Amino acid sequence: MNNQLFLVLLIVSTIILNTIAQTFLKMGADRQSLNLFLLGGIFFYGLSTIVYILVLGKFNLSVAYPIVIGSTVVATVFVGSIIFREKVSVTQWIGVGFTLSGISTIALSKVN
Repeated sequence: MNNQLFLVLLIVSTIILNTIAQTFLKMGADRQSLNLFLLGGIFFYGLSTIVYILVLGKFNLSVAYPIVIGSTVVATVFVGSIIFREKVSVTQWIGVGFTLSGISTIALSKVN
């Protein structure tokens, strides 16, 4: 597999695992005790941390962190609006746009 493609897959995997973790934690947060959703969230955070360490071994922190965290924020906004039917305001969508713009700028700076 192409090394660059592998690195992109690592970053995307970290984002997906982080988003799944957030989703599970949200699903388990309104229950009174430790439950499978909370345990699942913790598990997926642990898994995402392991993959993220691999990402950090290949990228500068100043590139990897904003891309992973910013993309996770964008993904969780979409998940919140779709799965949890949360109302996302126009202002929040504008923020998502700015976040995507910033992520793109950081990612492109790595290419050049």
